[in-house]
Amino acid sequence: MAKIVMKFGGTSVADLDRIRHVAGLVKRQLESGDQVAVVVSAMAGETDKLVRWTRELSPLHDAREYDVVVAAGEQISAGLLAIALTSMNVNARSWLGWQIPLRTSAMHGAARIVSIDARELNERMAEGQAAVIAGFQGVAPDDRVSTLGRGGGDTSAVAVAAAIGADRCDIYTDVDGIYTTDPRIVARARRLRRVAYEEMLELASQGAKVLQTRSVETAMLHRVPLRVLSTFDPDGEGTLVCDEEDIMEKKPVTGIAYTREEAKITLRRIPDQPGIAAAIFGPLADAGVNVDMIVQNESEDGRRTNLTFTVARGDLTRALQAIESAAPAIGYRDLTSDTGVAKVSVIGVGMRSHSGVAQTMFRTLAEKGINIQVISTSEIKVSVLIPEEYVELAVRALHSAYELDVE
Repeated sequence: MAKIVMKFGGTSVADLDRIRHVAGLVKRQLESGDQVAVVVSAMAGETDKLVRWTRELSPLHDAREYDVVVAAGEQISAGLLAIALTSMNVNARSWLGWQIPLRTSAMHGAARIVSIDARELNERMAEGQAAVIAGFQGVAPDDRVSTLGRGGGDTSAVAVAAAIGADRCDIYTDVDGIYTTDPRIVARARRLRRVAYEEMLELASQGAKVLQTRSVETAMLHRVPLRVLSTFDPDGEGTLVCDEEDIMEKKPVTGIAYTREEAKITLRRIPDQPGIAAAIFGPLADAGVNVDMIVQNESEDGRRTNLTFTVARGDLTRALQAIESAAPAIGYRDLTSDTGVAKVSVIGVGMRSHSGVAQTMFRTLAEKGINIQVISTSEIKVSVLIPEEYVELAVRALHSAYELDVE
């Protein structure tokens, strides 16, 4: 007997027919002898509608009331799925975040999970009852409903899996696993059988949309095996996210990720002196802007230099305002920005033991006439910033260069 957490996203519970289908999958898992907890997202489009309503009523709404509203989507899904299971003669009940309880920080709208009391969940599951849990939500220190931010349903599922000591957390979505790159761009992209936690974390943070970054971080911290598979092809093998040691063959590059949501900011003729970086990035941090790639040119005269960095495209206006407000302290001569850029990353734990990965990337892009504007690296990743119009060409070329389209 195994203890399994099954998580279903919004497209999986988009209407009553799909909820019945999900109930059938849960029933099948229970009939195999496993103990099962199910975590559900809101029905597709429901959260966007609720968010829109709160903003239309008041752009400066109370974050606590915002959480009350947007958490309702998951509550509806959990109740409907519990009803569907009961109609199939399955012993099931729904659980909201405060009923478990799943306790969070006080940051309404973007709370962090602090603790989960899994005792009653484990007792009910041991009795054969399916626990149907509303994802994305918990209870804050003030005993008000809290939410975990967009994509928090996956994080809820992994956290519940860790708390109950689950053998595996299965993430059901509308794709049948994790691919070497976006199949919409590269027709010969391959589904990966296994991916290391670190690789998946890099893939998620660099633009792959299959798993949310925080859920992968939680899984890696608690060593919860994750399996990604399709709700509509439940007999498929999917992709297992696991420890690096559980992967037999480690190629230099596992996958290619990209994101178009980048914006580049350049400060020209800034003083080349100690403290200038703090004068630039301090105000950005205070404004809640995350900086990604950074490159500073070498000063020719030892007095002034140029600095370029990237931020999320949605944060560009806020970033420019922060920099302009700090202009007297920074002392730059010119400030420019560019939204016509994109980031492409090659990722793989095999980079630790293979040389020449970056050289292959740079040579391949050069052969295609693609100019690199910024470069950043980590132990298992090389990222470049390029003109946005070359993203698809770059991804296809790199996918072939690293032989990812070969079985």
